[in-house]
Order: sequence, then C-alpha cells, then structure tokens
Amino acid sequence: MGLLGDFLALLLLVVSPALAQLPSQDILALLAFKKGITHDPAGYITDSWNEESIDFNGCPASWNGVVCNGASVAGVVLDGHGISGVADLSVFANLTSLVKLSVANNNLSGSLSSNVGSLKSLKFMDVSNNRFSGPVPEGIGNLRSLQNLSLAGNNFSGPLPESIDGLMSLQSLDVSRNSLSGPLPVALKGLKSLVALNVSCNAFTKGIPSGLGLLVNLQSLDLSWNQLEGGVDWKFLIESAVVHVDFSGNLLTSTTPKELKFLADISETVLYLNLSNNRLTGSLIDGVELSTFGRLKVLDLSNNQLSGDLPGFNYVYDLEVLRLANNAFTGFVPSGLLKGDSLVLSELDLSTNNLTGHINMITSTTLQVLNLSSNALFGDLPLLAGSCTVLDLSNNKFRGNLSVIAKWTSDLEYVDLSQNNLTGIIPDVSSQFLRLNYLNLSRNALSGTIPEAIVQYPKLTVLDLSSNQLHGPTPADLLTSSMLQELYIQDNMLSGGLSFPGSSSKNLSLQVLDVSGNHFNGSLPDDVASLSGLRVLDISTNNFSGPLPAAVSKLGALTDIDISMNQFTGPLPEDLPDNLLSFNASYNDLSGVVPENLRKFPESSFHPGNSKLEYPASSSGSGNSPSGSGGGKSLRTGAKVAIVAASIVVLVILILIAIVCHYKRISRQFPSSEKVSDKSLHRATKDSAGMKGKDNKGGLVSADELVTPRKGSTSEALSQEEKSAAGGFSPSKGSRFSWSPDSGEAYGQEGLARLDVRSPDRLAGELHFLDETITLTPEELSRAPAEVLGRSSHGTSYRATLENGVFLTVKWLREGVARPKKEFAKEAKKFANIRHPNVVGLRGYYWGPTPHEKLILSDYVAPGSLASFLYDRPGRRGPPLTWAQRLKIAVDVARGLNYLHFDRAMPHGNLKATNILLDGLDLNARVADYCLHRLMTQAGVVEQILDLGVLGYRAPELAASKKPSPSFKSDVYAFGVVLLELLAGRCAGDVVSGSEGGVDLTDWVRLRVAEGRGSDCFDAAMASDSENPQAVKGMKEALGIALRCIRPVSERPGIKSVYEDLSSI
Repeated sequence: MGLLGDFLALLLLVVSPALAQLPSQDILALLAFKKGITHDPAGYITDSWNEESIDFNGCPASWNGVVCNGASVAGVVLDGHGISGVADLSVFANLTSLVKLSVANNNLSGSLSSNVGSLKSLKFMDVSNNRFSGPVPEGIGNLRSLQNLSLAGNNFSGPLPESIDGLMSLQSLDVSRNSLSGPLPVALKGLKSLVALNVSCNAFTKGIPSGLGLLVNLQSLDLSWNQLEGGVDWKFLIESAVVHVDFSGNLLTSTTPKELKFLADISETVLYLNLSNNRLTGSLIDGVELSTFGRLKVLDLSNNQLSGDLPGFNYVYDLEVLRLANNAFTGFVPSGLLKGDSLVLSELDLSTNNLTGHINMITSTTLQVLNLSSNALFGDLPLLAGSCTVLDLSNNKFRGNLSVIAKWTSDLEYVDLSQNNLTGIIPDVSSQFLRLNYLNLSRNALSGTIPEAIVQYPKLTVLDLSSNQLHGPTPADLLTSSMLQELYIQDNMLSGGLSFPGSSSKNLSLQVLDVSGNHFNGSLPDDVASLSGLRVLDISTNNFSGPLPAAVSKLGALTDIDISMNQFTGPLPEDLPDNLLSFNASYNDLSGVVPENLRKFPESSFHPGNSKLEYPASSSGSGNSPSGSGGGKSLRTGAKVAIVAASIVVLVILILIAIVCHYKRISRQFPSSEKVSDKSLHRATKDSAGMKGKDNKGGLVSADELVTPRKGSTSEALSQEEKSAAGGFSPSKGSRFSWSPDSGEAYGQEGLARLDVRSPDRLAGELHFLDETITLTPEELSRAPAEVLGRSSHGTSYRATLENGVFLTVKWLREGVARPKKEFAKEAKKFANIRHPNVVGLRGYYWGPTPHEKLILSDYVAPGSLASFLYDRPGRRGPPLTWAQRLKIAVDVARGLNYLHFDRAMPHGNLKATNILLDGLDLNARVADYCLHRLMTQAGVVEQILDLGVLGYRAPELAASKKPSPSFKSDVYAFGVVLLELLAGRCAGDVVSGSEGGVDLTDWVRLRVAEGRGSDCFDAAMASDSENPQAVKGMKEALGIALRCIRPVSERPGIKSVYEDLSSI
C-alpha cells in the first residue's frame, strides 16, 4: 500500500504541471473570437492575442484590451481600432465573469446570438457603430445585471423584443441608427431604472407607447426620426420628471387645433423639447397668447404646419434656443425677442414663414444666431445687429442702402443678405468685420466698385457678390488673401484684368473662383499658377484674349474649368490636369488639335466657335486609314460592295420605319374634343458600337422598343443633339419661339414628331407665384425664347429665357391631366417654400382660359439629367461617371427624398433617372417633377404609374392596385432601382438577355447575387475603381442597400435609414 501511495504521489507531481499549462476556458473563448478577425490595421489583436504571451493563471492580462479580475476575464475593450471581420459574440458566453464588453467604432459584422442572455455578470455592453445585423434576440432580456446597452449605428432589423422588460437594472438603452421596425414595445415601461432611452433613426411605427410616465428615473427620451403616428403625449410631458425630449422627424399630428396650449403647462423639469419635422397644426395663440413655456431652454417646432401670429414671448426667461422655421406663421416678428431686456435667448430661427413688417434694430445682448430668411420682411435693414455672430436676412424684401451695415456689431462671423432689393455701394470699412468669415450680398442691386476694405477682412473664407451691378476693376489684392476659399463675383459689370499673387508666392486657400459674366479683358497672366489649391475656375463670358497660358497646367487640383465665350487664341495646353471632371472652351478662337487627355469631353466642350480647333474623330467615326494613306485613293472593290450593301440595308430599314410610322399615325384616333395630340418621340436606332460594352453581360433590348404608344404618353427625354435639332437653333443665338407647343412644327430633323397643340399667340390667363423670387407677367412669359427639353406623361417641358437672363423650366401640361382649378390651386400652394439643395424649386403656375393652357414653372437645372450622363448610349454627356460621383448622386437623391418625406410629408411619386437633374460643375443631384400626382386627375395618376411600370420604376404594390397612388414606400422602391442603375450603368427599362432569357434589371441583379456573382453587376466603366478595395467595398454595400429597397413593401426600409446607410459608406 505504501508503494501504491508513493506511485500516485509521483504521478501527481508529473501530471499537475502539464494540466496547469493548458489554456483556460476564458483564453480559448478569446482565441475563438480572434479567428473571425480579417483586418486589424494596428495589429491590436493579431499581434497581441497569441499563445506565446499567455499568462497561464487563467487570464491573459498582457493581451491588448483584456481586463482581468484574478484568474478570470472581467472586460474586453476593443473600441476604435478599425478592426474588421465577423465577430462571433456567442463565444463570450464562456466568460462567466465578464462585466464589460465594448467593441464600438470598428467594422465588425455578425449578429447577436440567442445565447447572449447567458452573460449573467455583464453590466456594460457596447457594440455601436459597426455592421452587426439581424434581429435583437429574445434572450437579451435575461441580462438582468446589465446597466448600459448600446446597439447604435448598426443594421439590426425587426422589432424590439417584448422580453426587454427583463433588463431590470438597465439605466441606458441606445438602439439608434439601425433598421428596427414595428411598434415600440409596451414592455419599455417596465424598465424602472432607465435614465436614458434612445431609439432614434429607425423605422418604428404606430404611436408613442403609453406608460412612459411610469419611468420615474427617466431623464432623456429620444424617439426622433422614426415613423411614429398619432398625437404628442402631452400627459407625459406635463407629469414626468424628464429633462430632454426629442420627438422630431416623425408623423405626429395635432389631435385638436388648440393642443399647443399645453406648452404652458409643461413640466418644470423639461429643459429641451424638439417636436420639429412632424405634421403638427394649429396656432401658438388661442384667444389668449401663451405667456410661458415652463422652464424650457430649447424649443424646436420647425418644419411643421403651424400657422397664425406669433405670441410675444415676453416671459420666457429661461428660453435660450427657439426654432420655428418652415411653418406658415404670419404677422410680425415679436420685437421682444430682438431686444436686450431680460431674455437670455441666444438662437432664434423664424426662417421660411410668411412673416412681414420691418426690423428697426436688434439690441439683444445675448442673441448670437438670428435667421429670418425667406419671409416677406421689408423696409430698410436694421440699424443695429446687437451681439449677433450669425445673421441671415436673405430672400426677403429689404430695400434701401447697404451702407447701414457699417454700424453693425464687430462680432459678426456670418452675414447673408442675398436675394433682397438692396441698393447703394458696399461700405469701404473694415473695422466692423474683423471676425467675418462668410459674406453673401448676391442677387441685389448693388452698384459701385468692390471696395479695398474687403481685402482687409482677415478671416473671410467665402465671398459672394454675384448678380449685382458692380463695375470697375477688382481690388489688386483680392486674390492674394491667405484665408479666402470661395470667391463668386459673376454676373456683374466688372472690367479690367485679374491680378494674381506673384509667381514667388502661393495661395493654397482659394478653391473656387467664378468671375463669369463680366467685362474682364486682357490676357490671363501666368501668375494664375500661384492659385495652387484651385478646384473650380470659371472665367466664361468675358473678353479675355490671347493664348491660354501653359501655367494653367500647374493647377494640379483643378476639377472644373470654363473659359467659354471669350477671345482666347492659340492651342490648348497639352498637359492640363488629368483629374478634370468638367471642361468648356467653346466660343473662342482657339486653334490646333484638342490634346489627348481632353478628348474624354464631348465635342460641345470645344465647339461651336474655335473654327481652327480640330477635335479628332473617334475610332468609330473616323474615316482615316490606319496606315495613314491619303483619302483620295480609289476604294477597293470589296469596300465598294460593302458600301452598296450597307446602303440597301439602310434603305430597307427606312422604308420599314416609314410604314410603321404611317400605320401608327392612321391607327391612333383621338376624341374630337381632344386638343392635345402628343405623338410618341422615337429615338434614333442605337449604334451597334454603343452596345459592345454590354456583350459580356448579356444583350440589351431598349425599353423604347417595348413601349406601346398610348395617347399623350411618353417618358422619352430628348438628348442634347435632339434639342438642338428640334429647335433648329443654338440657344446662344437668341431665337424666339412663342409659348405655344405649335413651335414643335419646326422639329423636322431627327425624325421627331411635331407637337400638334393649338394655343393662342400670347398667354392671357392667370400667373401665380409660390414665392417672391421672381416677378413676371404672362405677356413677358409669352415673349421668352423657348427651347424644348423633353416630354413625359404629363406633357412637354421647355427652357424659357426671361428678359433678365434668368432661365426657367416650364412644363406645359397635357389637356385632361390637371385637376379642376380650385383643387389645383389648393394643392399648388403646398409646394410653396420647398427649398432644399437636392430638390428643384417650384416657382409658380399659369392657369389659362382654355382647357389645355396649364403651365408649371420651376428652376432650370443644367447640365442635364442623370440619364444623359449614365447610360452608355450615343450622345452621353461627358466621360463615364466614377464610383465617387455615383455614390454622391445616390446620397444627394436620398437626402432630397428624405426632405420630401419627413420635412414636407409628400411622396415624390415619379422618381426615375430622367427626373434626377445634375446641377453645376459638382453634379449636385436634385429631384424634379415631384408630387405632381397631387395636381393631376386620377386618370393622369394612373397613366403616370403605368409609365413608371414600362420604364422599370413601378413598385409591385402599385401594379396590383386598381386605384394606385404613390407612397413613401413606392418612392423607396424607385430609388432602389435608380441605385441599381447607378451601379450597373444600365437603364431600368432595358431587358437584359442572357442564359436566363430576357429579364429586367432588378431580376437580373437578383439572379446574379443569388449565384454569388454580385460583382458582375457593376458597370465595366468603373473598372479603374475596381482596383480600389475601399471602392469595391462601397459598391457592394450600395448593392445591398439597393436590394433592400426593392423588397416587398412590408420589408422595405424607410428613406431615412437608406439615406443614413448610404451616407456611412
């Protein structure tokens, strides 16, 4: 027995050290998590979490981000290290002592497993700002020790589980910026310890859950930017002890016109209340005006439908921020808000209302931000500006002399007085504006010269003096400022030459220089090279002469150049920057050959004008022999035979086209009362060479070939070449057309059908404006030169050039499309004050004495539609869009739709590539033709939706409805299709033929993705971007977003989450 005991003791001595060296359960769990990491730029995990550095006491304290408590792992903190991979959080279930798990601000994906509830000791969990997805599991309710939970900034979807009431210790819950949906769970009221709740930026529906007042510890509640309906929970706001409340960006409505009176009874604890971007109605004055607003410090009611006069706000002693912008308030600006009495107001935003009256002076000593823009204020500018640092009085009716601003405060940093009727000269004083960094005086009637004092504003970064009557030379040192970043002095009468910093100095600040539309002359000096940071240079429509200096080639940051309509001579520089996105040298007297790196731009960038400048023909259009032999030699017999054969084929095709056109003409019968006979526009037969780029992905059949002509309906947009041919004139030649579509009789070229519409020679009806930005009579509109832009199911669009040089887009509606006058006018008024950088502004409408005289006036946007830039077809404008440009366009469109959906509560209803207009050199995308279904008869709406169906943008639920009506979700579907077009470079209406047979674009993409070949969907024109891993990653993320948008309506996300997801790429 003694021998046996000795043997066992010896065995224990041998085995025990070996067992002690085995990795603990905690270490194995961490190593399992490490396996999912695919990219760790700093080596935070991959260089640290290895077996060589294991502390075999059970917890690897030397590993980065690992916190130990004795032999157990108590914390895993990996925040903000750019780590990518699939994070399997379920492995942490083996960490029985884990108290804190934080992997925020990385690029991790994966889901929350159902066993997450087994982390019984967990008190802090933060996985925010990653790419986690999937549902929030029911098991999360088992984390009874959890005090802080953040799932924000991911792609979690589905509802919040009712089991969430099991989180009895939870103090902070943040699930914002996800794709969660469904009603907010009633179980939230069971979280008795909750202090902060944030569910913003999701797609939660139904109403605000009842019982939130039971959360006695709640201090911050954020339900913003969801789709919550119903009324505001005033009982909660009156009885609770909450401090911060944000209900903005929902669909909340007023249950009674007088309910805003409850603001006077709001709880004394509420300091911040945001109800903006909802559908609240009513007035702030109900018999007796509201005198108090509790102890509120911030009140935001902007972007609603509130009306009536404003109260005096005489007793709001605690209010620091008041935002009431974009409503329909009338009357005067409460003078008490601008005085320096007992108020502590620091920010006041009353912009985009219908306020009137004049502002004598601003004497408040606390008011720093004042925005009264886009109202109807009149009279002289205020004599004093108080202590304001930001002052925006733009787009009003202020008049009088600008000299009054010389007495304004020296604290001003931002001043916008644009779009008024100000006169006089710009004061030549500088002491008041030592802090000024933004000054906009554009679109007034200012005269005189640009004063030297402006050069002495030491912090000025943006200066806009455009569209005035300034004359004379510019200050010599204007372009030498070390701070100025953007200078806009276009459309004045400035003259002389431009002075740039000397060649020995560099100006890295100036990025945008626009001096177009003036009388500058002389040569462009070599010193222009000193503006080494310049991105945009527009010197068009001046009298510059001489050769374009080679020094321009040294401006390596340039992306946009416009030197058109000058008198430049000589050749173009050979080595202009390769990163140019826009170039226009037309209407000069240049000579030589267009340099090779500029041939990516269309011929319209060089001609008309420049008769001595040769634009080499492309390979498909060149008649030169590859060997360089003279063209005078006799053609070979084979070539002659080929030409004869080709001529016969062309003749046969023309005969067939003539027969088809004749058949359509005689077969299309209209009722005798119809005065509009819009005939289908037929695009020229596609050039076969233009199809070669698609051969590897299946052939294309154009939507044009599938559209069955129906009365007055086509969504065909005219190309630039067709416009010129249609009008038979160049816009610069000043040809005039009557505002009658009878002008279409001049459309003899390119096989276009004439527009057979009878109309009087002059407009004699009623012209109504939706804002004060333009003043015009019907007679003046009649005299405006007109150029056809395109046609749609609504009617025909023209570009009108007013006598003051302003362009307008005028849509002539087909007869029978518009609703009766009273209904039309009521709906049209809802378009007033729609202003957003990604939405085309509607300016007014004309109602004529005859049934077919209905016009809609809107802003003109150039250079063209997304379709004209995107599709690989003859006449495409500019080089193929890059991935960065396509992503920006997608984000711009989503932002515009988000504004329409949430700020204006209006679905677009007609989203397609031809209704997305690209504005300016930066191709800023703006949505057009929105909400027209509100102005149309039901038959017109049905026809519009049928048109969308033919073109591939119609949501399935609209196709199944007998009385279809556009909705927010149908907009999201159409946006998803546009996003697929951007990614694929294909038209949604084209049929893609391949091994699966003929399918439309959406089905073709779905099939490729299902086969694991999603990358095959990307436009071959983005080949250069495919070498950039970040770009490829972004394309794949955008493809996923597009596919979410075209899901069935119940699974389709809201545009808010789509916009945020795109913005995060």
